[in-house]
Amino acid sequence: MAIEQMAMPQLGESVTEGTISKWLVSPGDQVNKYDPIAEVMTDKVNAEVPSSFSGTITELVGEEGQTLAVGEVICKIETEEAQTAAAPKQGGAEQKTAAAAPESSGGGTSNKARYSPAVLRLAGEHGIQLEQVEGTGAGGRITRKDIQRIIDSGMPQTTEAPAASVQQPKEPKQVQKQVQSPVPAAGDIEIPVTGVRKAIASNMHKSKTEIPHAWTMMEVDVTNMTAYRNSIKDTFKRTEGFNLTFFAFFVKAAAQALKEFPQMNSMWAGDKIIQKKEINISIAVATEDSLFVPVIKRADEKTIKGIAREITDLAKKVRDGKLTAEDMQGGTFTVNNTGSFGSVQSMGIINHPQAAILQVESIVKRPVVMNNGMIAVRDMVNLCLSLDHRVLDGLVCGRFLGRVKQILENIDEKTSIY
Repeated sequence: MAIEQMAMPQLGESVTEGTISKWLVSPGDQVNKYDPIAEVMTDKVNAEVPSSFSGTITELVGEEGQTLAVGEVICKIETEEAQTAAAPKQGGAEQKTAAAAPESSGGGTSNKARYSPAVLRLAGEHGIQLEQVEGTGAGGRITRKDIQRIIDSGMPQTTEAPAASVQQPKEPKQVQKQVQSPVPAAGDIEIPVTGVRKAIASNMHKSKTEIPHAWTMMEVDVTNMTAYRNSIKDTFKRTEGFNLTFFAFFVKAAAQALKEFPQMNSMWAGDKIIQKKEINISIAVATEDSLFVPVIKRADEKTIKGIAREITDLAKKVRDGKLTAEDMQGGTFTVNNTGSFGSVQSMGIINHPQAAILQVESIVKRPVVMNNGMIAVRDMVNLCLSLDHRVLDGLVCGRFLGRVKQILENIDEKTSIY
């Protein structure tokens, strides 16, 4: 017998952590390799995590609602397979001993005495004696939720720490005071920060602090494109069964321009810049409380119809909660349809580690001075480009954006969508 450890998998590029939203197994359950054991949520995808082994679940290390870094242990499985040669014998023996210990007996101290760093830290900061806490985890194990429950209940802190405690009363209390959260007033609503929201916040912070953003904008006359799309959209819907959106035209134009300006399809890699061969366009799809960025693979090889179909399919997967890790991977450039919210000008945060993001704003009718000096009402749209100035300079970005503008302004009834 051997105790194997299941780690938090990486469920997408740039994903560094995941939140266990639901366990699908319990200690003592028999599982086969590839059986789903947990539902994990990240900023990019909700996915079922399959077991890497066949055997018996001995311990659920991670708790529901807990966010763990990629590579951290989420559970332990007892298998009949021999341990790998690379595994330290002593470590394996320790694991076996821990697994063989009864989950609860008389005092139920086998699991209870193994405190996680988070439990030790919280207990130390609030002067809580762990020996007096009744754990609700597997085998009486004290969890972070148990400590937080005591803190939230307002129970008085102990004046003396147990002899074996590692807390340092004065310093932790000072730290706690510095990071104290605002106290909600009457009528305020407290909204828990979920794993998705925490991951989004972390990634956005990383993008803004690591990437030197620059920004440029061009206005585009899409009068002919708008008239063409409006003239065929009903027939297209009846024939194809899905909508022909304006966004499909913009994605296609961006993909075509990326092929002509491959520098835009690059990523920063510390000591080098990686220019990607495939043109895989990430598109932002929002739900009520989250933002997902699925990818249209090889967008330059697809027709406007093909891109419209992928936009429809990916958006449906997001709404139905069926987006997979594969759907989120490989993006090289992002096109964001901010115009769907009525926005006319915005500065997008780059989707790390990509080098640029294009914001497609709302199409609005405006009076425009034409080349002949006459004023006409035209359908206008702003295209806003945020760029990583480590990778891209204004010259290539200006030429790229100008090419996207040219492609869009030349779309009319002669343009094939197939």
